[in-house]
Amino acid sequence: MTDAINKCSANETAACCCVDVGSVIDNSDCTANWSGVLVDRHAADAMLAHLTERARQVESEPCDIRSEITPEGDAVRLNIDFTFACQAETMIFQLGLR
Repeated sequence: MTDAINKCSANETAACCCVDVGSVIDNSDCTANWSGVLVDRHAADAMLAHLTERARQVESEPCDIRSEITPEGDAVRLNIDFTFACQAETMIFQLGLR
């Protein structure tokens, strides 16, 4: 059992196999990305508005939202980057989209 703990890269406690939260959530990744193909510009704008509202519900400080809509065949591709103030907000946002 000790060998499994020693091979783990996270900081674990041998007594309970717990992981230090700071080794999982260290604010190194505060950006969530979303990409999808939609039928037209109107649908892309509607999706952007919907996802922006979802991000606003999670943010503690203003989330930096950068989007790009590009033609893709007869449709359009919407790419969005949501940069939150902390990694926990990013994770909450991503889990809320599932």
